[in-house]
Amino acid sequence: MLRTDASLAPIVARASDYELQIIYTQINRDAQNQPHFVQHSFHLNAQQYFNPASLVKLPTAALALEKLNLLKQPGLNRRSAMATRTAFRCQTAAAYNPAADSDRVNTVGNYIKRMLLVSDNGAYNRLYEFLGQRPLNERLAQLGYPEARIVRRFAPCDTVANRHTNPIDFYSSTTKQLVYQQKAVFNATAFNYPLGQVLKGKAHQAGGRIIQKPYDFTTANYLPLQNVTDILKAIIFPEAIPANQQFQLNAADYAFLRHYLHQTPHGSGYQPYTSEMYFDAYKKYLYYGRSPKVPAESAVHIYNVVGMSHGYLADVAYFADSTRNSEFMLSAVIYVNKDGIINDGAYEYTSVGLPFLKRLGQVIHHYETTRPRLYAPDLTDFFSVEMAR
Repeated sequence: MLRTDASLAPIVARASDYELQIIYTQINRDAQNQPHFVQHSFHLNAQQYFNPASLVKLPTAALALEKLNLLKQPGLNRRSAMATRTAFRCQTAAAYNPAADSDRVNTVGNYIKRMLLVSDNGAYNRLYEFLGQRPLNERLAQLGYPEARIVRRFAPCDTVANRHTNPIDFYSSTTKQLVYQQKAVFNATAFNYPLGQVLKGKAHQAGGRIIQKPYDFTTANYLPLQNVTDILKAIIFPEAIPANQQFQLNAADYAFLRHYLHQTPHGSGYQPYTSEMYFDAYKKYLYYGRSPKVPAESAVHIYNVVGMSHGYLADVAYFADSTRNSEFMLSAVIYVNKDGIINDGAYEYTSVGLPFLKRLGQVIHHYETTRPRLYAPDLTDFFSVEMAR
């Protein structure tokens, strides 16, 4: 399929130049409707670094909900208002704001909505701080992702500042009383970096000038494409995952995550994203190519997380089609930086990267709608209307 499609073939022929990696997972249901996965990959290589950018928001969101469960504090849940304070350089505060409009309150739940609906970076920073650098990464290792490194905020903080996370107060959503306080935390032992030194590009821009040296990603976040794919699978299909790799989430948590992974900014009903700038395909690269003029097809349900930074475009998605009764998973990353300069803003996102991802999603989707299956999947749970607040 990659080599015979006229739109995909030119990029595929230069896969190394584009640092292209793809995972396509077929899903076959048995007589009991249990899913069985057959993975196909193209140029998949965990040793080939790519900037995961916002892909790190998926495990961060799931682990934040899990932490709320494990704390077992009365009155503490995803709707509890948060007041983030400061205790070290590069930290910023977010005040306690018990607004009448619950969508405007700073809570774990609202931060997750902002992350999953429009990939909000500030929301990610708050949950990174809630989790703490060491607990976040140690839990990922326990779940089977020992090479993953989520060690940075999306802010210009140095490596030491990112090891310090903020004090946070939580208030009951009903009584408005303080229900939990988290002290400032410091990761005393810095993490190592599995790939060693990682240099990319021929030059990079910093301080308004071009520096003729590669950009150093050595201490940046690192999350291989296989890891993100497996994490999404663990959220969409927890019953198909070994117990020791499952998040400690309840049914309501999973429904909440799936709802906002799937929804468009407008379709979510979340008040902050009613403006026209948040179009249907705002965070849907595969199949729609992030086109502001293309409305979402109601039959095609896409549960996904994306990344866009430093010339890298990535999308990790589960597709379920209610009209054609088909499903599959598709993950891809492509590097579009023709001039080889990092941070100059001159990337071929709209001319090369997004059109490729759009066509890739469409080609695989079309094949899946015609692929014979021994048992037709029952996807009712994915198409039922629900509002997960």
